[in-house]
Amino acid sequence: MNQKANSCLVLCLLSVALVSSVAVAGPYCSVADLPDLIKCLPPPPEPGSADFARDVARYEWGKEQRKNPERAALARHDAVWSYETIADAFSAPMGLKISAVDTPELWKLLSDSLSTSDQMRVAPKAYFHRRRPFAYFNEEPLCPKEDGVWRDEGSYPSGHTLRSTLAALILAEVNPAKAGEIFFRAWQYGESRVISGAHWQSDVDMTRFAAAIAYSSLQTKPAFRSQMERAKKEFSAHMMGGGCGIIRGMIKSAAKTADGRAAD
Repeated sequence: MNQKANSCLVLCLLSVALVSSVAVAGPYCSVADLPDLIKCLPPPPEPGSADFARDVARYEWGKEQRKNPERAALARHDAVWSYETIADAFSAPMGLKISAVDTPELWKLLSDSLSTSDQMRVAPKAYFHRRRPFAYFNEEPLCPKEDGVWRDEGSYPSGHTLRSTLAALILAEVNPAKAGEIFFRAWQYGESRVISGAHWQSDVDMTRFAAAIAYSSLQTKPAFRSQMERAKKEFSAHMMGGGCGIIRGMIKSAAKTADGRAAD
């Protein structure tokens, strides 16, 4: 059996887990077992401070960036709050399509990790309850449909930046050869939140640090480490095999089966 056939076989074996895991993302632990970001992060800048003046300047910078159609389109893409959006954003830097169908183990690693870190943003948002830039200035955000729903939710820290930066840290571990491209895309993702007017620059800056806290905490979870190893094996198989149509068909069939079970 040649190397490509071996790789396809590995993909087939790895895809079996999809039937039970594709439907629902589950956290690796409860919020009680994660660092408290209220204790980890400083309070956001107060109006009138030099740091807040920088935030205002960056808000104006973001509105200028909207005049660039390509950058505005990227910010609109990044405003969508979903795991699928994260997977799509990092597929090109990773060099393969990330999805529950094409890379079930990598998808599970990301979705379970992000559902874990999502818990960390809730308490500090409520505690600091910082007004979002577009609400502070009583202006429309770039993406009213996506970001308008967050008007009354605190902007500090940034949930989108937490997801994208944590995803980058995880994916760079899976594919260190593409770390530069992966982290650059995460940087763009954070900037997109400033461009959209949904977040202050300091929200994004501090959340990048919060993502490092989340990533460090995940390292202590055995289930995370086990899933990381499965994702690395799957990634290696994809890189060696270049993809196998038959195997992907089997994975898609498994996904449909799992979706049907979830709907019951």
